[in-house]
Amino acid sequence: MITFFVCIGLLVAGYFVYGKVVDKVFAPDENRATPAIAAPDGVDYVPMNSAKGFLVQLLNIAGLGPIFGAVSGAMWGPSVYLWIVFGTIFAGAVHDYLSGMLSLRNDGASISEITGKYLGPIMKNVMRVFSVVLLVMVGVVFMVGPAGLLARLTPEWLNVKVWTVIILIYYFLATIIPVDKVIGRVYPIFGLFLIVMAVGVSIATIANSGTRPMMELTLANLHPKNQPIWPLMFITVACGAISGFHATQSPIIARTVRNEKEGRKIFYGAMVSEGVIAMIWASAGIAFFWNKDGSGTGLAALAAIGGGNANSIYEICTSLLGTVGGALALIGVIVCPITSGDTAFRSARMVIFDWFKLDDKNLKIRLGLAVPLLLIGYGISFLNYNVVWRYFSWSNQTLAMIALWAASVYLATNNTNKNKCWIAVVPATFMSAVSVTYFMYAPECLNLGRLGQQGITISYIVGAVAAVAFLMIFLFTAYAHPEKSLTRQNKDDITRKGRAIA
Repeated sequence: MITFFVCIGLLVAGYFVYGKVVDKVFAPDENRATPAIAAPDGVDYVPMNSAKGFLVQLLNIAGLGPIFGAVSGAMWGPSVYLWIVFGTIFAGAVHDYLSGMLSLRNDGASISEITGKYLGPIMKNVMRVFSVVLLVMVGVVFMVGPAGLLARLTPEWLNVKVWTVIILIYYFLATIIPVDKVIGRVYPIFGLFLIVMAVGVSIATIANSGTRPMMELTLANLHPKNQPIWPLMFITVACGAISGFHATQSPIIARTVRNEKEGRKIFYGAMVSEGVIAMIWASAGIAFFWNKDGSGTGLAALAAIGGGNANSIYEICTSLLGTVGGALALIGVIVCPITSGDTAFRSARMVIFDWFKLDDKNLKIRLGLAVPLLLIGYGISFLNYNVVWRYFSWSNQTLAMIALWAASVYLATNNTNKNKCWIAVVPATFMSAVSVTYFMYAPECLNLGRLGQQGITISYIVGAVAAVAFLMIFLFTAYAHPEKSLTRQNKDDITRKGRAIA
């Protein structure tokens, strides 16, 4: 239990200490007109206050990742705590903050357009395709997951397929209507509900520490199937530590921010809050399953039911909180993915609109784009959920890597002190190693893991070499030959569709 409270304390301290460092490096300008103030359009560019913006951002990013992913990560034991805490403070929150602030500085541009500006036109097109594919997969994952939970709570005729269609209809509405009509009004309520649910689960876990003790920190690999911590845990616990999906969500709120000074509270703060949620669920998963059979092998039970999925979450909630409390907690778990899935499809629509310079005020165009996107998502929902989740997890972390490299270039080429860019360069290098290693090792990718220890060793080496290579390319471009950077600029003169707002 001591480890749990120390980790929560570190996350809170990280917001107040390192969050200020990151904010100071970026240097927000309170006198600079934000896109929502300079060019409101009544659809996406709609001013919202910072409290509402924080809660909406939290719900946008806090989907299944900090819950399902954290409980899945619990299978490795308390070592997952370190990734959640330090990943959140030094990688995830930095990633979310810089993604949001760069969108603010670039007229609310989507992450693909931001990447293109700072990494060049080739990466722009790569990210356009990559982000749309990821967002559709996110929408699918966050549609099937809550449908499974709802099916557990409702009559038999309301099965997973029926709930999937109902959620899909809601996604359709949330994708096309103005951001302040549903998202801006309902999400703050859902956000408070999410927080109450997390607090309830944490209190119940602490109260049951006599029968299901909360394990203290150990670096031992406790995975029942002895799967390696590196890189699998760093991919599995995605949204609870760092997530590229967040880079696609931050522009939604960047288009509603009234003042750049609100950025730390909204973007960095929401990610720290998600880290706290992930800590709660990871600790609940370890405590609940580790001592379940009294022999110290309880995590095998978690592995047997598929890690973090609807069944494990249902068992944790109902057992810890009783029937009523469990139902309330499950509703909170359901709200998380639904309120991220709808904005995933909305973000996909925004990326395509930015890509082809479409008019976001035109309802017919929004309808014409939303319908096929959602139908594609519905078709993918029939695939094996675990397979879709693994592809989502890898593409998620790869997108985070790319977004961090784009932020690194911005900080290096728009700051008198180039060394300040290291707040982004270090996590970018680390995530490069994670993503490439996983790509080499995982069965859904090159599957070198099938070769045993030899395949693992090759995966580790290739991942490390790739990370160093990316770092060298960055250093060569930003330091040795800054004139070769396609993105060097003396000031941020931003225009939106021909209208200067800077």
